[in-house]
Amino acid sequence: MANTAHLFRRQSSRDLIQQATVRSLDELELRELRSRLVRAENGSQNVVYGATNQAFVSDDDPPMGRILDLGPSGPRNKLTMQASIVSQHQQQQEAAIVERPEDERESWDSKWTFLLATIGYAVGLGNVWRFPYLAQKNGGGAFLVPYFVMLLLQGLPIFYLELAIGQRLRKGAIGVWHEVSAYLGGIGISSAFVSYIVALYYNTIIAWCLIYLLHSFESPLPWAECPKRLFRNFTYDIEPECVVSSPTKYYWYRETLQVSPSVNEPEQINYTVALALITAWSLVYLCMVQGITESSKIVYITAIFPYVVLIIFFFRGITLKGASDGIAHLFTPRWESILEPVVWLEAGTQIFFSLGLAFGGLIAFSSYNPANNNCYRDALVVSVTNCSTSMFAGVVVFSVIGFKATSIYDACVEERTELLRQNKSHTALPVCDLQKELENSASGTGLAFIIFTEAINQFPAAQLWAVLFFLMLFTLGIDSQFGTLEGVSTSLMDMKLFPNVPKEMITGGLCVSCCVLSLCFANGAGSYIFQLMDSFAGSYTLLIIAFFECIGVSYIYGLKRFADDIELMTGSRPSLYWMLCWKYISPIAMITILVASFLELASEGSSYPGWNALTGSTDRLEWPHWCIVTAILLILVSILWIPGVAILRLCGINVIEDSEPAWFPSAELRDVHGIVPHEPTDVEISLFCIRADGSEGLCCPTYGPREQPLDEEE
Repeated sequence: MANTAHLFRRQSSRDLIQQATVRSLDELELRELRSRLVRAENGSQNVVYGATNQAFVSDDDPPMGRILDLGPSGPRNKLTMQASIVSQHQQQQEAAIVERPEDERESWDSKWTFLLATIGYAVGLGNVWRFPYLAQKNGGGAFLVPYFVMLLLQGLPIFYLELAIGQRLRKGAIGVWHEVSAYLGGIGISSAFVSYIVALYYNTIIAWCLIYLLHSFESPLPWAECPKRLFRNFTYDIEPECVVSSPTKYYWYRETLQVSPSVNEPEQINYTVALALITAWSLVYLCMVQGITESSKIVYITAIFPYVVLIIFFFRGITLKGASDGIAHLFTPRWESILEPVVWLEAGTQIFFSLGLAFGGLIAFSSYNPANNNCYRDALVVSVTNCSTSMFAGVVVFSVIGFKATSIYDACVEERTELLRQNKSHTALPVCDLQKELENSASGTGLAFIIFTEAINQFPAAQLWAVLFFLMLFTLGIDSQFGTLEGVSTSLMDMKLFPNVPKEMITGGLCVSCCVLSLCFANGAGSYIFQLMDSFAGSYTLLIIAFFECIGVSYIYGLKRFADDIELMTGSRPSLYWMLCWKYISPIAMITILVASFLELASEGSSYPGWNALTGSTDRLEWPHWCIVTAILLILVSILWIPGVAILRLCGINVIEDSEPAWFPSAELRDVHGIVPHEPTDVEISLFCIRADGSEGLCCPTYGPREQPLDEEE
């Protein structure tokens, strides 16, 4: 009996050891599985941050359990292979660094690089010079109500959609929408065309910033006082045109732009702007040629530096006399403005373009992320950061505008007091109105190059503040330019139009072609052409593209399928709110904005500010017919790809070459997150036409009792 008990204890101990070994190796398998899905927060220098590195294996590979349990002795083989698993994984990582497969996609080197690049792409010049103007114009603090409503109904859902679809399908805009449906590939081509057109004129702003940045080192600043003019009698006097306008206006319109009276009179070539354009495109190429895996230092500088300067200007601005009046003027609510449809229209448009939706840049950026990256969290972080930056920039801008308005008001009061002291009340006394001066703010280039520079003129050490301001504008613009061009270059790579040409050459070709075409802005009518392209090429087309993106995901790719993909990638399923926005709310909001924009254009027409040298101000001029035709062509050349590709596909003509889907580790993600198949709820079946078997219909919402499967009825 003692011998039998001893044998039983030995057998039990052996079983316990085997069970403990199996448990420890199961944990090892799970750790191995998790290590193959490279975490976004992994800061290791030996692992590339991306789902396409060799740490991932194909779904077709045998599962880890089968690899480990090869022999009849099972657990013993697991013990002997424990060390070999770790060494094999290390060898795979080393092989990923030494040898990259041909179809391997570039990857972000860290999560911070991706976030900063995306924030830099979304946060641009519009946050600094468009949002403050729109808020002041459309009800002050009351404007924040439609602004945040449109952010929730339109901005965040589409931003989330683009990040998720790019990360799931792992291609640029053209490749993504062609994979969703061969008939939707035109969406990606349209995005690429819009991005290319916008890049043409957007870099012109960077060129203007470079001109001002270069002259900011002069003392005194060249826009601080009117220049003197040599007359025919060989005498000098102040330039009359500058006297009737202002030093900042004169320097902007006459010295920098060398503007002509109208768009029909280009007059002469502006060699200063031409040289600045060549310099700006050279800088863009030098920053992009290394690719996203090597440009992290540039991203850190261009994304962080604007915030540093804004914070410096904030503390400087709030200490200025009149800053509180300016900030109060910006955020004092005028609630009656909420009832005006145009306020909601401009709020939705600002949200849409501020986040950089439908350009293809967000899809391209997210396609370089690992498959298990939390794109939902990224969408929230970037969107909230973007909107917070707009409000913070509004405080900074209007603190300076309040200082400028107060200075003008004080000078007016002083002049009026002096006239009264001299008993000259019979003369026309100046009218001093602080609120009128505060309302005399401008949008766009006028805010940056006229109003803000005029305020900087009155700062001590004005050169320092001018350098900081225009360096901030330069960095704000150039990282947005990265994202815009990245959407184009990634789409060209995915289309394999130039299969044997490296991406560096494609990027160089894009920059050279853009540089040559952008020289059309280097003449007296260049600023008018800029306004034409900005008003038409980058507005209506983006709304149409984003509308078809929602349609493509919700009605063709499948809303349930898309939600399943997000659950695989993030570990959690998108809520009912996001699904409602993607299928119904966001498309309706975009159609409403688009229709309202066209109705406003048809009723009020479109015009541009033409410079009048006699009055030293701008007059509203109607666009000539050739400009209207050009605007229509700019819209059509981008939008017609959407129906055009579908029609050609029906006719058997493939504009976009079919390619294999990018590999996606669905099995591994399912095991890591412990995901079980999702059964549609009654609400999902009613609202989204999801059938009980999980398939989806392309119909309007249906209501009624849920059908029970036959086996359940039995």
